[in-house]
Amino acid sequence: MIYHIRHNTTYKYATSAEACHNLLRLDPRTMPGQKCLEVALHVEPKPAKVHTYVDYFGNRVRSFAVFQPHEELSITSESKVEVDLAARPREVPSPSWSDVRRSLRVDRNDVTIDALQYVFDSVYIRASAALAEYAKPNFAKGRPLLEAVNELTTRVYKDFAYDPAATTIDTKIEDVLERRRGVCQDFAHLQIGCLKSLGLAARYVSGYLRTECGPGQVRLQGADASHAWLSVFCPDNGWVDFDPTNGCQVTDQHITLGWGRDFHDVSPIKGVVLGGGGSTLSVAVDVILDAEATKSIA
Repeated sequence: MIYHIRHNTTYKYATSAEACHNLLRLDPRTMPGQKCLEVALHVEPKPAKVHTYVDYFGNRVRSFAVFQPHEELSITSESKVEVDLAARPREVPSPSWSDVRRSLRVDRNDVTIDALQYVFDSVYIRASAALAEYAKPNFAKGRPLLEAVNELTTRVYKDFAYDPAATTIDTKIEDVLERRRGVCQDFAHLQIGCLKSLGLAARYVSGYLRTECGPGQVRLQGADASHAWLSVFCPDNGWVDFDPTNGCQVTDQHITLGWGRDFHDVSPIKGVVLGGGGSTLSVAVDVILDAEATKSIA
């Protein structure tokens, strides 16, 4: 499948903003099963220069500044991405979750050492006894890791209500656990916290969902905006993705932008503005099958 993605973010300021500086993580990653074919960025007012680099986690970042008075800032990223689940490595039976936890403590190969950093606390995610207790029913002794994570994913989906008005980015995981409401980033943070609380390695994934559905398909929850899910590290399988907002493993309707320890590492857009007197924000995301795959978006 080839998708055409259009992500527009517009800030409208109460008064004229004198300047702004922004970091964008809006370039889809190329990895097994996904290939970024093309990306184009359009910013108004037009910045003098856009600087591109790759961050610590391997995500492509675009940085720009606008040094002229403006009452509105519009950022539009368009991309074409090919998704082919058949090109991803075939899953093999996973070891028990306790064996994986043990390997993270003792194995010193490069892959495991890289995964180990995702065991520790981060800005938005801290391990706790409460999170371990919530996850415990799914992690019986000797149970295969991926089977346990899949069941936990389904349980989060059933136990928590999708409610965009329930939380903000600063809402703590403990509050989400208590209220049982939130959005995709809350559910990803919560499940990552559960896995870290059991000594496992899990990372936060930023991306998109297909916003249109074919005949007989169910529209996934969280479309029309950037989405979030998680990956868990499993020896012999590498990183395996699960989407607690929709209670499933990732499908060919998921497109990956990037990953890190939590939302702080891979926020699609972050920045600072001088002046402006406050702003209103609007975001629109379209992810559709590309009927004209050969047509350039530049």
